[in-house]
Formats: sequence, C-alpha cells, structure tokens
Amino acid sequence: MLAELRAMRAADLPTHGGRTLAYVYDSGLDGVDELAASAYALASSANALDPTAFPSLLRMENEVAGAAAALLGGDGETAGTVTSGGTESCLLAVLAAREARPEIGEPSMVLPETAHAAFHKAAHLFGVRAVEVPVDPSTFRADPAAMAAAIDETTVLVVASAPSYAHGVLDPIAPIAAAAAARGVRMHVDACVGGWVLPYLRRAGHPVPEFGFGVAGVTSVSVDLHKYAYCPKGVSVLLHRSAELRRPQYFASARWPGYTMLNTTMQSTRSGGPLAAAWAVLRHVGDDGYLGLAERAGAATAEIAAGIEEVDGLRLVAKPDSTLLAVSTSDGAAFDLFTVADEMRARGWYVQPQFARGPSPVNLHLTITAANRGHETEFLADLRASVDEARARGPVRVDEDVLESVRALDPDALTSEQFAGLLDAAGMGAGSTPPERMAEVNTLLAAAPEPLRERLLLEFLGLLYRHGTNG
Repeated sequence: MLAELRAMRAADLPTHGGRTLAYVYDSGLDGVDELAASAYALASSANALDPTAFPSLLRMENEVAGAAAALLGGDGETAGTVTSGGTESCLLAVLAAREARPEIGEPSMVLPETAHAAFHKAAHLFGVRAVEVPVDPSTFRADPAAMAAAIDETTVLVVASAPSYAHGVLDPIAPIAAAAAARGVRMHVDACVGGWVLPYLRRAGHPVPEFGFGVAGVTSVSVDLHKYAYCPKGVSVLLHRSAELRRPQYFASARWPGYTMLNTTMQSTRSGGPLAAAWAVLRHVGDDGYLGLAERAGAATAEIAAGIEEVDGLRLVAKPDSTLLAVSTSDGAAFDLFTVADEMRARGWYVQPQFARGPSPVNLHLTITAANRGHETEFLADLRASVDEARARGPVRVDEDVLESVRALDPDALTSEQFAGLLDAAGMGAGSTPPERMAEVNTLLAAAPEPLRERLLLEFLGLLYRHGTNG
C-alpha cells in the first residue's frame, strides 16, 4: 500500500525544493518532516473535541497559541484558538463579529477588494454582507479613507491584509484600525500568510510596519502555521485581543439526549495530529531558526524580484512588502502569460496564474520560501527561457465562436449539455484528464464573467470528484 501511495504521489506537484510556488511551503531544513510526522502519529488518534479527556492537546494548543500571540504583539489577555487553516480562522473571526452584535438584523463587513476569498465564503455562510472597497490602483493597498467611509451602522467587522495574497502588499493597518475603533467596530487583520514571517523580516532589517496587536484598534489576527512556520497542513491560529472578544465564536448545544456539544472551532472532532506536529516544529526550529529562515526567504524574494524586472516584457504588479510576488507583462509585451506558466511547468516549476479583476491585470503568483534561496539563478534562467518560448509561440488562439459562446452563457441556467460541449471544445471531454498545457483553457476562463467562471469551475470540480470501481 505504501508503494502504491508513493507511485500515486509521483504525479503530484513537488512539495519540496522550492519548485512549486503556490500551495506549499518548504523550509529546506533537514529532519523537520520526520519530526513532524512522528509527532503527528503520536497524537493523531487523540480528539480535541474534549480537552478534559486529552489534556495533552489542551496544553499544546495553549502553548502554540501563546507563541503566536507573543510574535504578534499579544499579552496575557490575548486569547487564541488553533484551527484547521486560514479559511477557518477567517470564518471564525467573521462569525464572532456577527454573534457579538445580535441586534443588527442585516450585518455587513467592510473589506478591501484584495481581501482573501475566505471572507466572501464567510459572507455566504453566515449571512454577512461583504462591502468591497476599491484599493489604490497603483499600490494595491487598501485606501484608509475609503474604508472608513464604508463603515456604517450595519458594520460588524472591518478587514485588512498583512499581506494580501494576490499582490504581497500590506494594507495600512493603523489608520484602518483607528477608523474601526472610532465607530466601535471590530478590526480583523488577515495575516494568514505573513503573520509568521513579517515579524522576523522586521527583525532582519526590512521596513515592516506594525500590523498586530501593537496597533490600537486591532481586535483579532489570523496566522497560518502551515505557511511560514513550515508546519504540516493544516494548522492556523486565530487570536483575539481578549477572551471576551473570542467567546462569541464558541458553540454549545445541550438540545439532544447525548453529551453537551461544546465547540471552539467550526469542527467538532479534531485530530490531535496537526496540532502536535506544529507544537513540535515550533519548538524544534525556535526563534533564531525562524529568523534565519525569514532572512533566506527575504533574500530570495529580493533577488527574484530584481531579476524579474530585468526580463524583457515582464514587470511586478506591485512592490512587494513580503515574500509574495505578482508578475505581469509590461506595456507592449507580445506574449501570453498563460503560455509562460505552461512553459515554466514544462521546466519543472509551478507558478500560479491569476485572472484579471478590477485594476489587477492577469498575472502569475509566486510564493517564495526559504527553500528558494540558492536557486534564484536557475529560476530566473528558466523564466527568461519560458518568456522567449511564449513570444515565439505567439498569442493563444481560441476559436472566436467558442469565446462568444462562453460569454453568452447564463451561469444560473447552465445545462450539463452546455458544460459538456465546453469541455469538448477545450479538449477536456468526459473521461479525459486536464491537458498538460492550460493556456487555452485559462484564456477561455478569463473571457467568462466572474459568476460564469465560478459555475464552470464548480462543474469541473464535480467531474473530478467522482468515485468509481477499481477493475
């Protein structure tokens, strides 16, 4: 069985070596994976549903949350919860804000248009209206004045990013938090990506402004440990400035004949495995270790960013504040970025295409980790070669009739026959696997309005998750 699993995993994107620049985070340190796996196995059968039954998990959760609080400017009043990932942490922040204001019948939250999609998921699940505020089109940072103007009597939460995933820039946390506090509204900082690396970059001399509990008005912060703390997936921490602010996220129910259900997160049963693995990795790497890893990631980011600016036809969408880069084409560039992504994939690198939205153009997302240090020259050489090949291939050609058909589809009335026809047109008919080259598919998706793109991708996802029998 293990041999079969290894064979299946061989088709996956690599999780180590810094070649997958999205989804995964690699410290490059020897022994960390083995330590995490051993700790995971020791606690995987323990259940965090009842901390009195498994006090080891209670102790580890308090220590992990305490470490996150200390890093992000918390104090003895700061209260934390370990969750399954950044989305769950953000969901709980929105839920706590809504539950704390039951007198507001139609609550809303104010967020920059660059905020993570997790907040739109929370809006959908919890009936909280998302008020999107345009960002500065030149820097892609939230506009404090516009954010303040969007707060009204229905607002239960204001959100900002440290940094935003799409562009890697920090929103101006202090003035936004001040505006929220002036109206008596909670302020959440989504530091899921940057929370464990930005404080160390600041210590290493990078100009990183305060974004955590050191900023007056910030009431909650989320930070993922499976990102730049390099812990196994999935472990995140949601911190509140006080236990009183955290309490509304909790759930209790005695309205059935079984045990009284008490939940600190969206989940009930929670394996102790991810928590134990994170606890072990944090202690093993330690403060000095994380400083060194941040220095490596920061240096790799700076070198790759500088190299990108020297590639003919490429530019950075925004000046990065962290370890994330968004790469687009410069004016007059005669090649297609989706083709560049395909060419990089052919050379063993995964860079993540991002569609245009508002002032943000089509771009390629790069998550730089400590494992990228020392491989910058190789990456940039392959990027230049990929751009050259994309330029030689010319623009992506998709049948104009197919494009018009896509634009004319109604997402609410899309039929299975229409979707099957689109798959056939994209060379992804029933029973086939996604093509190795995705430029044409991405061009089709880019032409689709957002609601239709969502529907198309959900239909495709449904086709992927179909079980069958093994012959």
